[in-house]
Amino acid sequence: MPISKLIILYVLTLPLLPLLDLTWLGVIMKDFYRGHLGHLMRADILWSGAVVFYFLYTLGVIYFAVLPAIESGEWTRAFVLGALLGCFAYMTYDLTNYATLANWPLVVVIVDVIWGAILTGTIAT
Repeated sequence: MPISKLIILYVLTLPLLPLLDLTWLGVIMKDFYRGHLGHLMRADILWSGAVVFYFLYTLGVIYFAVLPAIESGEWTRAFVLGALLGCFAYMTYDLTNYATLANWPLVVVIVDVIWGAILTGTIAT
């Protein structure tokens, strides 16, 4: 795929990730996360960390899910590969926290991993 098409794909995909994720975290599930993890939350969000995550994660979604789906010609492959990527990425974060941080709730692990799979599968598609 020509670099110009990759750039267009990236630019079109990038805004969707924070839009969906921030809607989930800040609106739909705000009380859930505050209730379970409020004692760990910053008073002010460190936006630089979030921005770096969204920029880099979008690259991963395109490389590991979107491009293989384009090559195969099967849009469903984008969802499946994206969902797997999201599951493993969010599982890495959440299970590491569950294993190393006191009072990291198992329910947060479960909800986050499911969300990671849905979010990444959707973005890839």
